[in-house]
Amino acid sequence: MGATGQTARTPRTTPTARGFTLIEMLVVLVIAGILVAAASLTLTRNPRTDLAEEAQRLALAFETASDDAQLRSAPLAWEPESGGYRFLARERDGSWRTLGDDQLLLPRKWSTEVSKVGIRYPGVQNSQGDADRVVFGIEAIDLPVVVTLYGPSAEVRVVGTGNGRYAVQ
Repeated sequence: MGATGQTARTPRTTPTARGFTLIEMLVVLVIAGILVAAASLTLTRNPRTDLAEEAQRLALAFETASDDAQLRSAPLAWEPESGGYRFLARERDGSWRTLGDDQLLLPRKWSTEVSKVGIRYPGVQNSQGDADRVVFGIEAIDLPVVVTLYGPSAEVRVVGTGNGRYAVQ
């Protein structure tokens, strides 16, 4: 107590508010939104990768068809068509029919955008340029072939060396 009989008072301070303001929360949400948008843009697939994966599937299907032609003792063929491709079996009269009895060689649609397909047999003179189809013979050794898939921003080659194996380049 002081001389006047009053106690010394300490100034009362108002409690300060702790936490974030609405503006700070909005800024954080906007930054998070920008980061999520940037991450989703980087997660889109590369068309070149898609085309290479399609070529790899095709190379495996070619190997299957080559082996299958030998097992059937009848030629098989692969033919690109609008939006996809199909495998064919040669009939006794020399005509081709679409395979429908083999689950692995059913007609398929491209899983990515393929704008054009080129088929070339190196070393074989063809007055028309590219061939119409790839033929898989009944022998273990066949003609080398190059199938080129053209996409919107790339091209990929499926190369067969004639021994029944195919590689993507």
